[in-house]
Amino acid sequence: MRALPATVLAVCGLIASACGGTGTGGAAAGQAAPATTAGQAPAATQAKDAPPEAKDAPPEAKPLDGKVVVIDPGHNGGNYRAPKEINRKVNVLTQMKACDTTGTSTNDGYSEAAFTWDVSKRLQKILKKRGATVKLTRSSNDGVGPCITERAAIGNKAEADAAISVHADGSAPANRGFHVIMPKKINGPVDKVVDDSSSLGVAVRDAFRRGTGLPYSTYIGRKALDYRSDLGGLNLSTVPKIFVEAGNMRNATEAAKFRDPKFRQKIAVALANGLQHYLQA
Repeated sequence: MRALPATVLAVCGLIASACGGTGTGGAAAGQAAPATTAGQAPAATQAKDAPPEAKDAPPEAKPLDGKVVVIDPGHNGGNYRAPKEINRKVNVLTQMKACDTTGTSTNDGYSEAAFTWDVSKRLQKILKKRGATVKLTRSSNDGVGPCITERAAIGNKAEADAAISVHADGSAPANRGFHVIMPKKINGPVDKVVDDSSSLGVAVRDAFRRGTGLPYSTYIGRKALDYRSDLGGLNLSTVPKIFVEAGNMRNATEAAKFRDPKFRQKIAVALANGLQHYLQA
């Protein structure tokens, strides 16, 4: 091949396109063009021509996607300021009961309402991360109520796949341990979900024991399971629902654990695991 004149070579060195090289959008001066395998389009072309389903793939599914959970943090921090309201009698089908109560506390004043609010908010966060839609029966810990009848109605209206009412007990100091309360048939709206509520209760009982290390109650129920027909939050529920009494706030050992934020997180994770086990069964 005949050699090109020096002037032409100089032009080629400055403008690659003048000698059949890359033009605008090619490799920068002194930079090699991206290598391609024979018959393979450059990466930019591949991305542009990728099928729509690859570019718009849905995010990875979460374990509780599509599930609705209602969390009922027991009592409320402002209940003590409204005795007339919370003592008002409401119909729970098997009897008339107070709209709500103040709940109990540890001997040094850490209230059940504060404990249940903190655990419930932690539980809500965990369940949301796992994909669930989560509703709480109250929005703060400085209000009053709602009544036990309204708490049940919130779960019913949400058509919850599971509902859980978070509590802690106030028994004699020597008593200790947690228990789960489930509904009985009362010839009422709860009857159709009694069996499902029992399954939910067992799943939460097992997960709570594994996750917290707390013992079964030494004073209520059998193997931490108790069935009642006097709780409006259960009697009026049309969705699977349970109460969890996380332990005895009057027991010094358990009270110390409940005051520890790390232990409250353990409780929340254990409850979430129990709910998930039930919801995925």
